[in-house]
Amino acid sequence: MKRIITAIFALGLSLSPATAQEETGDLDEGFSLMEEGAKMLMRGLIAEMEPAMDDMRKSLEDFAPVMGEFAREIGPAFAELLSQVDDFRNYETPEFLPNGDIIIRRSPDAPVWIPDGDLGEIEL
Repeated sequence: MKRIITAIFALGLSLSPATAQEETGDLDEGFSLMEEGAKMLMRGLIAEMEPAMDDMRKSLEDFAPVMGEFAREIGPAFAELLSQVDDFRNYETPEFLPNGDIIIRRSPDAPVWIPDGDLGEIEL
């Protein structure tokens, strides 16, 4: 009985490295196929996105001059606004009224602020 068990055990040990190598080969082939599938998927996505990316690039090129003009027109008005406001953290969240007016109140705990230049009233 011991001889049979020893013979089966020896036979099992001699076959296991061959089986392990064969499984590793299948596993490597499986990973290779998955890698190739992932590459094909990415190529397909890139090919489908290319026209949309070209359209977006063209739109941005058309939009650049408009944004430049907007910045030139708004820049001075924005600088004037910043000269009338000390620190945005000293103000509460804007309140939108039903009639369309927007009120931005100064926080009650904000320090006293005196605007540069004219110390008179600010025209709203």
